[in-house]
Amino acid sequence: MFDEPAFIDKMAALERRHEEVSALLGQPDVIGKRAEFLKLSREHADLDPLVAAWRAYRKVVADLGQARGMLESESDAELRDLAKDELRALEEQKGSMEQDIKVLLLPKDPNDAKNTILEIRAGTGGDEAALFAGDLFRMYMRYAERMGWKAEIMSQSDGAAGGFKEIIILVDGKDVFASLKFESGVHRVQRVPATEAQGRIHTSAATVAVLPEAEEVDVKIDDKDLRIDVFRSSGPGGQSVNTTDSAVRITHAPTGIMVVCQDEKSQHKNKAKAMKILRSRLLEAEQQAQAAAESAQRKAQVGSGDRSEKIRTYNFPQDRVTDHRIGMTRHNLPSIMDGDLAPFVIALRANAQAEQLKAAGAA
Repeated sequence: MFDEPAFIDKMAALERRHEEVSALLGQPDVIGKRAEFLKLSREHADLDPLVAAWRAYRKVVADLGQARGMLESESDAELRDLAKDELRALEEQKGSMEQDIKVLLLPKDPNDAKNTILEIRAGTGGDEAALFAGDLFRMYMRYAERMGWKAEIMSQSDGAAGGFKEIIILVDGKDVFASLKFESGVHRVQRVPATEAQGRIHTSAATVAVLPEAEEVDVKIDDKDLRIDVFRSSGPGGQSVNTTDSAVRITHAPTGIMVVCQDEKSQHKNKAKAMKILRSRLLEAEQQAQAAAESAQRKAQVGSGDRSEKIRTYNFPQDRVTDHRIGMTRHNLPSIMDGDLAPFVIALRANAQAEQLKAAGAA
């Protein structure tokens, strides 16, 4: 593959495009056009690691040629041994770099670079499920801090005994969706609730949905399809929150999707947040419909919240977390709940890449 003329031509074309985009990004008329500049910046960010990997690979191939030439021409036994060692090291490096380039050439998920709307809802388990939803919220907030991302609460509905019936967060940062998209699904917890007098282990669940933030250009919403209701907030927000009609409920008539935001004192701010959530839910619904048409086997991102539909189990008595999709188990549960999610994120992304490579090889 890597020594085929067609592949070499393809990589040369990508190198040329990388140089073109680099030059365009320095032009004043492009810098002044925000949308075009952002588009080119993203393209440059995608091409940069691939072009760098390809150039490094070509250097290793050239070094291999020199090492082989030395081995063939050298008569000194000690120098021949050195050449053989170098040849082995370069062959290993070449194989590793080829794998890296294959991964970099995989089709990119267009949503990977987008900010993310993270929705956490209590599933089966009553008050304990709401408390667990609160634990997941704190886990993701800690992970966002570790990654240097910004997180903003868009909407929340508190549980009667603590935690959340539902909480929606906007997470803003580099490659947020790429890192969080595999968190979608049902998360199951096994532990002894604080209210359990007999010390019995209970099993509860919470659902997590991860949606790419939709820009206005991604989803067109007709104003006539929206019903907007305002009412007095019943949530936190200060003295004026219960005395003014600041809460907003937006219903999208064609789909029946409804969003409520009441955390801000300002009706305008609540409406803006509700529209962000609505756009992302509409984009997700549209993408799921497209995916379902392409593959009837694709499962919905989040199930009913039933305990049996789990993607991950957090077992407190045994101090372990198991991701059932890749069969990965890690201990030190308190550290994981404190945001140490990187091992799962890395393993899930690697697994997805392996599946893509397998599919590309079979095609």
